[in-house]
Amino acid sequence: MEDTNTTHQVSYGIYILVWLGLVGLTLLTVSVSGLNLASLTIVTALTIAIIKSLLVTNYFMHVRTDTRVFKVFIFVSLIMFLTLIILTFFDITFRAGGK
Repeated sequence: MEDTNTTHQVSYGIYILVWLGLVGLTLLTVSVSGLNLASLTIVTALTIAIIKSLLVTNYFMHVRTDTRVFKVFIFVSLIMFLTLIILTFFDITFRAGGK
């Protein structure tokens, strides 16, 4: 059982580095959007977005230092969300006919 009374201090330097990383990834997203990557455009944009969301949740939302139960709930929620998105895209992609 984890001790819930412990405090986790993160220095301002870490916050600044994470913020600079987010700014850098945003600049990378903007610069990549001007390139013609064909089918890799969506994959590249989603990869950068996933990295940015992991930085925000781990450092600014303090999920990195949270209890294991809370992390499991987040993981299950993400799996359910991804399942619904994938099923929706399969439905749209393989739907026969128009209306």
